[in-house]
Amino acid sequence: MGIFKHLLNKRLLVLVSFLLIAACLSGCAERNKEKDEIVVWHWMTDREAAFEELAERYKNQTGVKIRFELYAPSDAYSQKVIAAAQAGTLPDIFSILGERRIFASFIIAGHIASLTSQMNADNNAWRNELFSNALAVNEFSAANQYGIKPGIYGVPLDTMNIQLLYNKDLFKKAGLDPDLPPVSWQEFIEAGRVLTAAGIPGLVSGWGEIWMIDCFASNLAWNLMGKDKIIATIKGEVPYTDPDWITVFSLFKEMADTGMLAKGMITMVNKDAEQAFANSRAAFAFNGSWCVNVYRGMNPNLNYAAMMVPRLSDKRPVVIWGGAGASFMVNQRSNNKEKAIEFLKWITEKQQQVYLAQTTNNLPSNKDSLSAIAPSLRQFADDMDKTVHPSLLPAAEHPLVIEAFDKGIQSIIIGENSPEEIAERVQRVKDRENK
Repeated sequence: MGIFKHLLNKRLLVLVSFLLIAACLSGCAERNKEKDEIVVWHWMTDREAAFEELAERYKNQTGVKIRFELYAPSDAYSQKVIAAAQAGTLPDIFSILGERRIFASFIIAGHIASLTSQMNADNNAWRNELFSNALAVNEFSAANQYGIKPGIYGVPLDTMNIQLLYNKDLFKKAGLDPDLPPVSWQEFIEAGRVLTAAGIPGLVSGWGEIWMIDCFASNLAWNLMGKDKIIATIKGEVPYTDPDWITVFSLFKEMADTGMLAKGMITMVNKDAEQAFANSRAAFAFNGSWCVNVYRGMNPNLNYAAMMVPRLSDKRPVVIWGGAGASFMVNQRSNNKEKAIEFLKWITEKQQQVYLAQTTNNLPSNKDSLSAIAPSLRQFADDMDKTVHPSLLPAAEHPLVIEAFDKGIQSIIIGENSPEEIAERVQRVKDRENK
């Protein structure tokens, strides 16, 4: 499961505000009492068996005991981590889920160790093993808005990106070439019309989870207007009523008008969307690389391939959301800090990364392990150099503006509002939040 499936609710954001106070109260209390083992907290039910196997291998090789503790689902896990930070009882290794400002709050509170010197040792040996776009999710630059000392504060266990998938058999059934998916927006819309005429639903995705709408819209905006204009919009220098943003909104209306969006998509959760695509009830899906494992479980004979989001402009590259999937951080106050770092070095080495990729079907974070992974995963891995994510921008949009933007697109899809009306509505929210 990717980092984008673990957005925290508002209660967790409120709880984070107590971290700085908690750090002062806990002082040196945040120590792991057991010195003969490394304790790792995680939420990843799909990797529990693989983690236990790796723990046994590590103990056999080094004599160091690793104890993985599973706390699921992800929301419950996040609440546990925040509560442990307040109480000074964090384990040796843990993860931060959710917004970048939460990550920053933990660093400021002294809960997370910098891994910069270890990453840069031996001519950047550890750093160079990992995908740079995945490592960037755990890195704070000199210009970061949180005042964090520049450096690396986490290790990506795996990577992910979100793309379009298409069903080759349904393409063939509709008379489309299964080896030539659409590249441009016009080709994408035309494919939607052909599929609709053949009685085949076009696109399915969990757009009831509005972050996935945000992701799709973001990809289109990056290609249409570029990074600088997006940053200018976030800073309030360009309004959402700008023609380029209205074009982005209009693209969703165009998809709805062609009939290529699956019925009920704006209320559909991604798990239901995955079931629909796996059972050939839609020709396209918008989903993350974690889907390889999901689809294999639902329908091992599914004949599909990944494709980039269709191109709107030739002036800028097409990009996709991506980066680190799951990341681990080391407790700054742990008595086992150095041993914990050594374990993270080991688990991100090629051999362990290949094992994790082959057993869990998640993209590895180690670049050298790609040759040993399944072709279905490799097609996602091949596009890791095209990934971006808004959390790495030097400015962050206000959550209420993002909510208005995404819910506005839902309204456009069902015909309640026009693109121009939603652009004006989003800008009103932006103006209010900037006061």
